[in-house]
Order: sequence, then C-alpha cells, then structure tokens
Amino acid sequence: MAWTDDRVELLKKLWAEGHSASQIAKKIGGVTRNAVIGKVHRLGLSGRATPSRPASRPARTPKPRVASPAKAKAPVQRKPAPEPVKVLDPEPLPNGEFATVLTLKDSMCKWPIGDPASGDFRFCGRRTKAGEAYCEAHAQIAYQPQQKRKRKTTDAKAALDALQATRRVNF
Repeated sequence: MAWTDDRVELLKKLWAEGHSASQIAKKIGGVTRNAVIGKVHRLGLSGRATPSRPASRPARTPKPRVASPAKAKAPVQRKPAPEPVKVLDPEPLPNGEFATVLTLKDSMCKWPIGDPASGDFRFCGRRTKAGEAYCEAHAQIAYQPQQKRKRKTTDAKAALDALQATRRVNF
C-alpha cells in the first residue's frame, strides 16, 4: 500500500481529531496500526488536539444498602482468646551459669533467649520430655495449632476455573 496524498491528509485530520492509530488504520483501510504510527512519526506530527481516550468518568456513589429482615445475620460467636503464655526465665545450671551452645544436653530446653550476637545470649535450659526440643511452656509457643483457612467459595471457584482453562490449552 502506498501513502497517497489523500490518505496522508486523512491521516493528519484523524490524528488531529484525537483518534487512535488503530482507529485511523481501520478508517483508512489497507494499513496496520504500526504503519500509521510510523507515518505519524515520519511526518513529525506532534501532540493531539484532544486525547485519544475519553475523559474518565466520575466515580459512582454507592447506593445505601437496606437490610431486609429475612436476611438478618445471626450474631457472630467469638472463640475465647487463648491464655497468654508465661515467659520463663532461663534456668541456671548447677554451677550457677546458664545453658550455652557448649553446655546444652538432649534433656534441656533449646529455646534461645536474647540476641545471639550479645554476650548474655543463652538457652532456657529447663528439663524437657524425652525426644522434645523445648520445655512445656516454650513448646506451647513453638507448636501452635494450625488455624482453619477461611476461603470464599467464589475465590475457590475462580481458582478451579482458571486451572481448568489452562488444562484445555495444554492438552
């Protein structure tokens, strides 16, 4: 396709009106969006009189919701808060010092206390059950029951739909 004088004039007119390159290509016919962009660049056409995109719409104000008596929700029952765990001070060894990396034994709590970079870093050192890493108090902190996941059914359905769509493409 050759750029005739008529087509170039139409391109200039549409560009000045604020049409996009895709819109101009459709109206001229026989040219691509990239051909229009290249010609605009070669012609040195500058900014537009109007933007190619329409002005953004003002935000809608949401309508107030009126709860119907049939859809009234039952009050939410909350679980009691768990008891706060007591923070234990490290237990001194028989010689009066605290447990360190060098003095830890299998039957001692390995809960770290303090900053490892400081000189007063130590371990809890309390007695543990056989095969356990922490004393009972620190085990409650370390091993908390997993919380149930609350997932909206719409989120789960969207995830399943997305997986199913990729399967169709791949197979």
